[in-house]
Amino acid sequence: MKNFLNTLYRFSSSWTGTIIIVLFLIFFVAQSFVIPSGSMKRTQLIGDFLFAKKFSYGIPTPHLPWLEIPLLPDFNGNGHLIEGPRPKREDIVIFRYPKNPKVHYVKRCVAVGGDELLYADKKLLIHFHEGDDFIKANYPKEKIKQLRGKLWVENPYMDKYPGIQYVPEGHTIFEVLLQYYAYNKKIDVVPVMVEGLNAPAYTMDSKTINALYTKVEDDHFYMIGDNRDNSNDSRFWGSVPYSLIVGKPWLIYMSLEHRSYERVLNGDKYGGGRDHAGLKRVCGDIAIDSKACEKLWDRQRFSVRWGRVGRRIESIQLEEPIQ
Repeated sequence: MKNFLNTLYRFSSSWTGTIIIVLFLIFFVAQSFVIPSGSMKRTQLIGDFLFAKKFSYGIPTPHLPWLEIPLLPDFNGNGHLIEGPRPKREDIVIFRYPKNPKVHYVKRCVAVGGDELLYADKKLLIHFHEGDDFIKANYPKEKIKQLRGKLWVENPYMDKYPGIQYVPEGHTIFEVLLQYYAYNKKIDVVPVMVEGLNAPAYTMDSKTINALYTKVEDDHFYMIGDNRDNSNDSRFWGSVPYSLIVGKPWLIYMSLEHRSYERVLNGDKYGGGRDHAGLKRVCGDIAIDSKACEKLWDRQRFSVRWGRVGRRIESIQLEEPIQ
C-alpha cells in the first residue's frame, strides 16, 4: 500500500500526472465559468467567476476545454457518459446553447417536459403537467389563475428568489418577441388571446393578443434568465434537451466589475449588456451620460465584489442581491 501511495504521489507530482488530474477534474467534477451577460443580473452578475458541478445531472460527454471538441462519441445518444437526474424547476443550470453547442449559457429552469407556459407583460404563468390538484396543493390561492379551462400559477418563483426582476433596458422582452414574430423571425412562443388574463393587449395582423404560449417537449427544459426583460433565452430559441445539459453553478470564487463605461451606457450593437441601473448606483444624482459619471465609473472599474466571493449559488440566490 505504501509503495502504491509513493508511486501515486510521484505520478501526481509530474507534469503528465498534473495535466491528467486537472483534465479529469474539468471533465468529470468541476469546471470554471464566467458570467458574460446580464441575463441573470442580480442573481448572478457579469464578471462572476464560478465553479460548476459537472456531476449534478449525470456525467456529460467530455469536451476539450476552450476548443469544445468532444473527446468521445455520444455512446448513449443523450450527451452523457453516465445518465443522471434531470434538472428540476427552479434550478440554475449551465447548458450548451442549442444554436451553437460550443457556447455555454446559464439560466434558471422554469418548466420541464409537459408543462405549459403563458408569457405576458411582466407575467410568467405556468400550468404544471402534474395537473390542477398538484397546483392547488403546492401554491397559494393568490398566485393561482383559472384560464383556458385549467389552473395556472402566476410568477411562481419570484417570491422565493429576490433576484428575479422585470426591469427593461428599453423595450420589454414581450414587445421584442412580438417584433420578431411580426418580421417572420422564428421564436418559440405563439401569440394568443387569453380571456380573463389581466395583461396589456396588442394588435397584430388584425388580431388582438395579450400573451405568448408554448408547451415544453418531453425530456426538455425551459430556461429563462432571472433578468426577465433582458435575456436571450428559451422564449426565443426553445427548450433545452437533456443532451445539452452540462451542470449546476456551485461557488463564486471571484467577482470583478470589469465592464467599460461605454458598454454599460450603450450595450453592444443590439443594446445587450446595457446597465443604466448600475450607472445610477455608482453616479447617484449625476447624469449617467456625462463625463463626470464616466470618471466615477472608471474609478471603481476592476473593483472586486468581495461580498460575493466564496459564496455558494444555492444560498446567495435566496438573499437580497449583492451588487
